[in-house]
Amino acid sequence: MQSTTIITKAVIPAAGLGTRLYPATKVQAKEMLPLGLKPVIQMVAEELVASGVREILIITGHKKRAIEDHFDPSQGVELEPPAEDWALHCERMGVKFYYTRQSRPRGLGDAIGQARDFVGDDQFVVALGDCTIIGGPQPLTQRLIQTHSQQGAAATIALQKVDAAQTDRYGIVQLADPQAEPLRLTDIVEKPGPQRAPSNLAVCARYVFSPAIFSHLQQTAAGHGGEIQLTDAIRALIADGGRYMQFCWPRRNCAWMWGTLPRTAEDSCAPCLTIPNWAHSLLITYGG
Repeated sequence: MQSTTIITKAVIPAAGLGTRLYPATKVQAKEMLPLGLKPVIQMVAEELVASGVREILIITGHKKRAIEDHFDPSQGVELEPPAEDWALHCERMGVKFYYTRQSRPRGLGDAIGQARDFVGDDQFVVALGDCTIIGGPQPLTQRLIQTHSQQGAAATIALQKVDAAQTDRYGIVQLADPQAEPLRLTDIVEKPGPQRAPSNLAVCARYVFSPAIFSHLQQTAAGHGGEIQLTDAIRALIADGGRYMQFCWPRRNCAWMWGTLPRTAEDSCAPCLTIPNWAHSLLITYGG
């Protein structure tokens, strides 16, 4: 058992084109689509800050300038409660946002590779910018950080159960012992069909890594879809003895969930945890 390491850096990949949501994302970043009064990426950042993260690097791309503008404090704008400028709150807390661009879409692994200088020799979180996590008094990212630090792991990854027919949308893992806690990874495959999937346990949008991941990313060739896959770099870590996993709560992924949002403005303004019927509908239809 290792001593607990404080992890204060996070990377949010947000360079994807969002083509599954056209035409809504033709000129707007999918991460800026709203869930209630907040864009998805703000909810992701709120989870990170609540988990102790104080430095956030957002990987942007073509037509993503609105993300940078959103996390700048408002200038000369008077807001009436309950409206608030969360960016101003972050500024007061000492939370810092940084940005870099993925010049062309070459996969999640390539996007994470852009963060090497930002991360340095520190452990860090990766949180996908188009996925929010439902449930629990303790943020999922905080749980992952605690497990990662306590176990001295090189990678700690959130998992979710998916239907067999959906395995071709996710990275799917194989476990040494499904009853153990924390769970130990023995293999991971990028978007296998139901016949090739080693389980129905899918990677769920949140990771904690040691900086060792970057050397594996650097050596990773283009894989599924001709892109640099983070999954392939994680596979390269397995030879180091396996990594610890945690199950997570259901997520809301804007790329697949746009049709399940609340029907009224009143519902959409309510906090997620007070809308059990909405959460149930998401459980039925969520996907990668």
